[in-house]
Amino acid sequence: MEVLKSKKVLQDFIERQKEMGKKIGFAPTMGALHNGHLSLYKKAREENDLVVSSIFVNPTQFNNSEDLEKYPRDINRDILILENSGLVDAVYIPEVTDIYPEKTESQRYDFNGLENEMEGKSRPGHFDGVGTVVEELFDQVKPDNAYFGEKDFQQLAIIKKMVENKKIPVKIQGVSIYRAENGLALSSRNQRLLENRREDSKVIYETLKKVNEWFRVITISEIKDRVQDIFDHQRGMQLEYFLIADEDTLKETDFFYKDRNFRAFIVVVVDGVRLIDNMHLD
Repeated sequence: MEVLKSKKVLQDFIERQKEMGKKIGFAPTMGALHNGHLSLYKKAREENDLVVSSIFVNPTQFNNSEDLEKYPRDINRDILILENSGLVDAVYIPEVTDIYPEKTESQRYDFNGLENEMEGKSRPGHFDGVGTVVEELFDQVKPDNAYFGEKDFQQLAIIKKMVENKKIPVKIQGVSIYRAENGLALSSRNQRLLENRREDSKVIYETLKKVNEWFRVITISEIKDRVQDIFDHQRGMQLEYFLIADEDTLKETDFFYKDRNFRAFIVVVVDGVRLIDNMHLD
């Protein structure tokens, strides 16, 4: 596996691969890798000649400087995980100046309103930061396919919209949420939880499964009340928000419509660690 530590080295590498006509699959990460990330590379390996990873903790998508500082980082461990997986041909580890050559600040984007829902309400500018780093990485890596997990469903939708609006020649592929045996969606932030609290946090997935059972049986208002009641009885957990939204617009809904697809979204803070999850409603 090639370890590419500068924009120049990456570009030389990509140019050689393109000359050989190789189809490139790419999944950017912020490191702290786990099996959820590897599931992206597994799909990429099936569909491409060459698989590229990147590891870059993007400062412009953090609204909280403390959260940025606490974000887990262990680059040597991450490289070892990628090497041992046998799924990745090259990993790009840029410096901040490779992504932001002048000022470390975001561009402004119009994501057709997707950025104003859910996470966007409490994290102003977050998706501008996501768009900026992803667009720059696409420009540098020049992938044919790019892979993102459905755990960050809003981010996935926003990246699809950016690619559509800017006519970027890359196909965005969503990959199903990778879960631990107890159902907890794998996340780099999970590493900040004690093992027993990760086990306790399975209640998030269990709640989403109940919501899927309740969907179309009781009203959304009643579902919300039941979800709130569940977390009112969980020690050290705070329900930040729960809602049901249209999968295309991400707008919250209070009613069911037969011709639309809906998804439940939930954010729970467990011992100060913010966990997000979602589920398509059948």
